[in-house]
Amino acid sequence: MRGNSDDNAPNVPLLKLIDCSLRISVIPFSIATIWLTVTNHQDNTSYGKLHFSNFMGLKYMVWISAISAVYACVAAVSSWIRCLVSKAWLFFVSDQIVTYLMVTSVAAVMEMVFLAYKGDKAVSWSEACASYGKFCSRMKLALVLHSLALFSFLVLAVISAYRVFSMCEAPSVSHKEVELEENTT
Repeated sequence: MRGNSDDNAPNVPLLKLIDCSLRISVIPFSIATIWLTVTNHQDNTSYGKLHFSNFMGLKYMVWISAISAVYACVAAVSSWIRCLVSKAWLFFVSDQIVTYLMVTSVAAVMEMVFLAYKGDKAVSWSEACASYGKFCSRMKLALVLHSLALFSFLVLAVISAYRVFSMCEAPSVSHKEVELEENTT
């Protein structure tokens, strides 16, 4: 393990500020995603009422948004607590898990939005957005907000990876490997 050098000292506060800002920005994106999704419903006289709870993918996105908002809030507060800041691996693993969960929920809802707008003629699914335009528009907006939260977590995952791996020294090269490399060139 190597300590912080004086060259990296000015970057740490900036990196910490970016980290905390991204974590805090996830909270309103996630809350807005939850609100838009949970309040999304539309009634159609021909086909009936459509509500977010009819779709497993939307329920999954709501749960993942709630998890990411709570985690972002806890992590933002924890990033200023000295004893937890030294546990860079904890943030690294947690950021990775939340990011992967968000990728899966974005993928699920993106497929739903695509099918709702385009349909799938091969299996006789017609496009639903012609009949449920308001529902589809709100679902698409929720997907955009959830994607912004995902982008924040992708950057946070890179930042936490940088913190973990910058604590380790570069692998050393043995004397034999150097000689072998010099002989081959």
